[in-house]
Amino acid sequence: MSHPPRLAPLLRQFEFAATRLSTRLDGPVTDSGDGTDTRVPPLTDEEYLWEPVADCWSVRRRTQGPGPRATLLAGARTGEWGRDAASYPHPWPPPFTTLAWRLSHLTEMLTLRADHTAGSRSLTRDDHPVTGDAAGAVAAFAKAADAWRGALLAVDEAALDTVGYCTYPHGSDAEEPFVDIAWWVNQEVLHHGAEIALLRDLYRDRRSMP
Repeated sequence: MSHPPRLAPLLRQFEFAATRLSTRLDGPVTDSGDGTDTRVPPLTDEEYLWEPVADCWSVRRRTQGPGPRATLLAGARTGEWGRDAASYPHPWPPPFTTLAWRLSHLTEMLTLRADHTAGSRSLTRDDHPVTGDAAGAVAAFAKAADAWRGALLAVDEAALDTVGYCTYPHGSDAEEPFVDIAWWVNQEVLHHGAEIALLRDLYRDRRSMP
């Protein structure tokens, strides 16, 4: 099935951003931006859960309970792990979030939006497992990115202009044409991917920090 021409640049951008983030996490090399391969060590559990400042939001074992200023742990209630969260209004200023938190957020968003675009249209945050180890989190992100790519490939020209085509319940999907949602997902992967890359750099050089 050929995809709509308007979707092609968004699809290419998503594929580039998702691949670059995956390789930035798991290596062995990633594209430096100029076509040169840069060596990347695989993400470790210690780095995944690293808290560079006090009172971070992160992913935690449910037996620990929510972290500072969080009121709940999001994710599948039957799982061992959850992600720090709070009901509206959210804390201000926003808590600093760990690499684990940011990656879990991206993975959940992609998984649920894929389901609400081309799946059962029923998954909620309470169905989505939160991963407590680095290797599992990297694999879960790759699976979620594949699911969203598959959802994009299934849409036609009419779907791009359909308001509420994606029924994801945690965004503006009900008020936006689907082409705008595809754009929004890309910027989420791009900006959180950049944050994750920066956290990797800070972790690498953490012993030289004042």
